[in-house]
Amino acid sequence: MSLITIVDYQLGHQPYFEKFNRQWIEELFTMEPIDEYVLRNPEDAILQKGGAILMALYNGEVAGTVGLRKIDDTTYEFTKMAVDLNFRRKGIAEAISYASFEKARALGAKKVILYSNTKNAGAIKLYEKIGFKHLQPETGIYARANVKMTIDIEDAIAAVEKYKYLITPELINE
Repeated sequence: MSLITIVDYQLGHQPYFEKFNRQWIEELFTMEPIDEYVLRNPEDAILQKGGAILMALYNGEVAGTVGLRKIDDTTYEFTKMAVDLNFRRKGIAEAISYASFEKARALGAKKVILYSNTKNAGAIKLYEKIGFKHLQPETGIYARANVKMTIDIEDAIAAVEKYKYLITPELINE
């Protein structure tokens, strides 16, 4: 059985964080200045502002990532979620999403928001499956964002519990 382990970001993870996110952004969109800044400086852009970054390891190899950018004391943005091309369709995106909900709650979140684009249909389908609800996106946040979603943290944690039976106990190491 393959093992997915979710760990906190370490400085040595930056090249993976950048590579995995650059893959999907450049495949579907154009890199924005904010993307370049966040991908090259995740410590400054996310961590030092009270957020968190999680990394997914698959059989010990770095395979995916997600960030939680602090918006205010009770709201975090689910951002820069990516799984390396070589590790897709192995449950990593779902596992790291659920782990991010638990991390967001530990940080004091009451809700999590995200921005996406309809071109990223697979991601939106995953977000809907795990409980995110659509909102009207405001303009000026990200040029490519035409989707905004939110989830109440208690609903998110309930989703984690609901779907944990689908994930073998060793899949998410806490």
